Amino acid sequence: MNTAQAMDRMYRYQRYIYDFTRKYYLFGRDTLIQRMDLQPGQQVLEVGCGTGRNLYLLAKRHPQVQFFCLDASQAMLETAANKLKHKTNVRLQQGLAQEVYYRDHFQLQQAFDVVFFSYALSMIPSFRDALHRALDNLKPQGHLYIVDFYDQGGWPTWFRKLLQSWLARFGVQHDPALPAYLQALHEQGHGQLQIDSLGGRYAFIAHFRKSGEA
Repeated sequence: MNTAQAMDRMYRYQRYIYDFTRKYYLFGRDTLIQRMDLQPGQQVLEVGCGTGRNLYLLAKRHPQVQFFCLDASQAMLETAANKLKHKTNVRLQQGLAQEVYYRDHFQLQQAFDVVFFSYALSMIPSFRDALHRALDNLKPQGHLYIVDFYDQGGWPTWFRKLLQSWLARFGVQHDPALPAYLQALHEQGHGQLQIDSLGGRYAFIAHFRKSGEA
């Protein structure tokens, strides 16, 4: 069973209750949406868009921005398509984070101004491959945003174990090395990084601005 088939199997029924149930533990998504400084005419990609919940809010808030949605699960994309059917500034496409390319998947001539992940990297087996592909799809000086689980360092051990056990049931295996890897990319000169923790390190929001001349 390949990745797309596995995602379809997992979300075949979950997609109908996904937004209602996830609001209780996917913290920081709205904070990320508020922080994204988007300008008219920009092209923005969400990798792992799921039901389209974030893109619905963004498309409503920024009608002059063109949004693109990528997800491994065709079932989730069907739900997203229904939710976004009246949003003319959103395009959906099935594909994998580590394989997406703006020319091949979306027939674009220029890379994206913004790429973002909202609790998606913790579901991708190799977050490093996904991150590097995201940077490949960004213009110089483009913006990469991430919201995802942190190390829950401000919470008791029993809570961390309970959360990790619960998340594993849904294929979530967040790697605590992710923030450190972003820091390493910053130190190597690939871009400028800002990371903020949320809720006692329950989650984090990262903003990475790619190096290079715009």
